[in-house]
Amino acid sequence: MNWTLEVVIVPVSDVDRAKDFYADKLGFHVDHDTQPAPGIRICQLTPPGSGCSIVIGEGAIPKMEPGYLKGLQLVVSDLKRAHAELVERGVEVSDIQVLPGPTTEGDPLNNNGFAFFDDPDGNSWAIQQISNRA
Repeated sequence: MNWTLEVVIVPVSDVDRAKDFYADKLGFHVDHDTQPAPGIRICQLTPPGSGCSIVIGEGAIPKMEPGYLKGLQLVVSDLKRAHAELVERGVEVSDIQVLPGPTTEGDPLNNNGFAFFDDPDGNSWAIQQISNRA
């Protein structure tokens, strides 16, 4: 039996600001943005190519302090390109870092290349390059 992670709730203080960041700056697809009842808003966004989405919102969303999540991770096949796209879109992203560890195909970024950024509320994300899975 497969167990798939489909949704991660990301706590934010301003849904519109967060939606703009994830959609416009990161390029996540807005799957839906609904207000099923007064005081309830659910906005689901999915990174390009991902089977897992994030949900931001208010009302029916479990209460967590904005900025609480640390270590969310996106995986890309070309970290240099992803980094350049984020910089071009105005995301404050760290320089590319190469952490120690085994590499494949002689590419020091494969498996070990990372960059880091925070959303406007301080939720922390990592981007890792995995261009060839063993």
